Amino acid sequence: MSRILVVEDEQHQRELYAMELEDDGYEVEQASNGKEAVEKVKNNKYDLVILDIRMPEMDGIEALGKILSRDKKIPIIIYTAYSNYKSNFMTWTADAYVTKSSNLDELKNKIKEILSSRSV
Repeated sequence: MSRILVVEDEQHQRELYAMELEDDGYEVEQASNGKEAVEKVKNNKYDLVILDIRMPEMDGIEALGKILSRDKKIPIIIYTAYSNYKSNFMTWTADAYVTKSSNLDELKNKIKEILSSRSV
C-alpha cells in the first residue's frame, strides 16, 4: 500500500483528498502547511507528496525545495488553484503540476501514473 502525504492548509479540502485517496487504497497522512510537511518527511517514509502552494508558515515552493534537499527521489505533485505558478522555475522540480478542480480524476490519474512508473 502506497503512503501519500497530503499537504493542504484548507482543512475540509485536505480531509476530502485524504478520504478520496484512502477509498482508492492509499495510506494517507496529512499536513496543514509546508513546515509541518517538511517535519513529517524527516520522520516518515512516503511514496508520494501532494503539495499545495499557498499556505501559512511555509509555502509549498519553499517546502518543495526543503523536501527535495532531504530526499531527491520522493515524487511530488504540486496541486494548486493557481496555474500562474507553473512558470516559476522552482515548481519545475516537481514530478507534476496539477491545477485544482472539483473533479479529482486528473490528480488521481497523475498519482497512479507516477507511482506505477516508480515501481517498474
